[in-house]
Amino acid sequence: MAPASKSTRAPSNERIPRRSPPEFEETESGVYSGIVESGLFKVALDDSNQYGPHAMIFLLFAVAGATALAILAVKMVWPS
Repeated sequence: MAPASKSTRAPSNERIPRRSPPEFEETESGVYSGIVESGLFKVALDDSNQYGPHAMIFLLFAVAGATALAILAVKMVWPS
């Protein structure tokens, strides 16, 4: 087994060291306003504010809806 790598941070009992948190901008507005003011993709993928998980769920529903519409369109064009 290879020796553990030295880290500049304080020693911990974790096998996988944590990464430093991304820059975070806390907003006072609600969920929808917080996502709109920074942009859906920036909030969902870069965690630019505290609504990152909410934005990721919105993105999940958008992709799932687009996939459902695509499958429905294919079924209408080529019925089995």
